[in-house]
Amino acid sequence: MDLLMVNKDILLETVNKKGSITSKELMGDFGVSRQYIHQLLSDLIAQNLVVKIGGTRSAFYVSKAYLEEHPEVIPNIFKKRYKNVSLEEHVVLMDIQKHFLPLNDLPENIQSIFTFAFSEMFNNAIEHSNSKSINLSVSLREGVLTFVVEDSGIGVFRNIMQKKGLKSEIQAIQDLLKGKTTTMPKSHSGEGIFFTSKSADTFVLDSFGYQMTTTHEDVVIKNVSTIKRGTRVMFEINKDSELHLTDVFKRYTNLLGNSDHGFDKTEIRVKLYTTGGVHISRSQARRILSGLEKFKIILLDFDKVPVVGQAFADEIYRVFQNSHPGIVIQEENMTEGVRFMVERAKNEARKR
Repeated sequence: MDLLMVNKDILLETVNKKGSITSKELMGDFGVSRQYIHQLLSDLIAQNLVVKIGGTRSAFYVSKAYLEEHPEVIPNIFKKRYKNVSLEEHVVLMDIQKHFLPLNDLPENIQSIFTFAFSEMFNNAIEHSNSKSINLSVSLREGVLTFVVEDSGIGVFRNIMQKKGLKSEIQAIQDLLKGKTTTMPKSHSGEGIFFTSKSADTFVLDSFGYQMTTTHEDVVIKNVSTIKRGTRVMFEINKDSELHLTDVFKRYTNLLGNSDHGFDKTEIRVKLYTTGGVHISRSQARRILSGLEKFKIILLDFDKVPVVGQAFADEIYRVFQNSHPGIVIQEENMTEGVRFMVERAKNEARKR
């Protein structure tokens, strides 16, 4: 068939008639080159008249009507390995949006959270891991949107431990949970992991035998037998979640009214610094307080902490508070024993 007789309208009519077709079949039907067919198909895709399903070798093209009648043809997972050479997260994001169609049908608030969280985590892998390649998967199963970013680099916890001169991966995790922790202070604020974890239903960092899992209810740190070389990040959120990204940021920014919309507040789960779940020493209090002078509000969550020591309370409510009188220290989930020691330390500090 003459090229002049094959145009977008004729091609669209054929796709609509057959519902699902490959470029090879179109080449056979019209007797034209692959390049010419792909040019016409690209124009139809750009006009949102035809949808491409699948990768290069297994790709096929469907009409909008066919897609509505056969939603099962849309893949619920996108997987790809990227070479970490001149890689940019926004280019990868466009790749996802182009090939993982379920993402584009999700509510605006979920798309915004995904865009933020994915961009932060993939950028971390690009700039911090020193990994030659990065594996990515994005899926939507049983109403849960998930992405996983894996590298084979230095490891997030080891990197922080080495760059900040900490004694263990556990201390690195503790610092990471505070926010504003970064190994590249000139180019990163260190807020990415903090806000990403707060916007997820479930967020997991897995690296060299250490695993940190955060949910809306809790944070769990543990050793795992299956050792992941490098870093694995998993992010999950229900597609029906009513959470908005602005809500996450508002919870931790510009809270005192005289701020500049900066990252004002952090939350500390005291149980993560507890020895044996009972007594907490002055040195452990100092570990909690390390780096917190950057914040204007510190919320100490005493959930699952039955008792704290006098030295711990004194270090926070007298020594630290006197050195940083402009910082507001708040508490929640205190037992009667913890409340007694906290109030006692506050009263002693006022006497001095």
